[in-house]
Amino acid sequence: MNEKISNILKRVPLHAVIVGLCIVWLLPTFGLLVTSLRPFQDINESGWWTVLSPRDPEEADRPRFTLNNYQAALVGYRGRQTYAEACLVENPDSACSGTGLLSPQGMGRAFLNSLLVTIPATILPVLFAAFAAYAFSWLDFRGRQLLFVILVGLQVVPLQMTLVPIYRIYTQLGLNGTFVGIWLFHTGFGLPYAIYLLRNFIGSLPRDVFESVYLDGASPWTAFLRLALPLATPAIASLTIFQFLWVWNDLLVALVFLGGTTPVLTYQISNMVTSLGAGWHLLTAAAFISMLMPLLIFFGMQRFFVRGILAGSVKG
Repeated sequence: MNEKISNILKRVPLHAVIVGLCIVWLLPTFGLLVTSLRPFQDINESGWWTVLSPRDPEEADRPRFTLNNYQAALVGYRGRQTYAEACLVENPDSACSGTGLLSPQGMGRAFLNSLLVTIPATILPVLFAAFAAYAFSWLDFRGRQLLFVILVGLQVVPLQMTLVPIYRIYTQLGLNGTFVGIWLFHTGFGLPYAIYLLRNFIGSLPRDVFESVYLDGASPWTAFLRLALPLATPAIASLTIFQFLWVWNDLLVALVFLGGTTPVLTYQISNMVTSLGAGWHLLTAAAFISMLMPLLIFFGMQRFFVRGILAGSVKG
């Protein structure tokens, strides 16, 4: 009994640290969520922790929670009154529900642009990296190890060093301001890490399994499709999460190669607050809109995440 109590007491500091870290991470996020659901007047006058405190009689009719910040962020309205109120003033005889959802100033169109950038820029490097990782792991060809060392070394090249040269090349080829150009850029810079991760995982698979399928007459293509890819699913899922988050949250590359002509979500959020500070209260709603897709991707693949990030770390 004493030993059991002693073991429990030994785990108390660890549990306290874990709980403390969770509070440090979750409390600001919870405050951001509450703030995004409060009216502008309440955000301007008090902190989010006072959301349930008693109100003055003149404020009793004001709702404690509203979706107006999300609506205004989606349509790009940055005034102090809500977008719905402004629309009714300007168009008293027309319905304003959903008006301007795809306006250039709002987040609706930018959300679609981010999807158009991120989905191909995630699929392409994962696809090419899977082919390359299988070749580096199980195909014998001259210079294989040297090429892999060079590939790993390319990860230390700063992305910023290549912006100007690639921008000049894209100008000559007419790829500036196009989705194809930014797909190629993200694919090129995503490949070194993607190949490194998948090669470590695929290379750690049992050799006997591949030798047996070769003895049964399977070609390298069949072994790749029927054996390597299914077994490498955890690593592929983990890589997909990393690549999607990197491209989705990117601002620099999108700013250089797309700019304001085809704004993505990060660019639109950075322009949500004017130089005079108007629209700052919409950043809370904009943050949760931008978090929607990464959360869906992560929770959809999280069962593979831990197995994937440990790819190739243990052999035997």
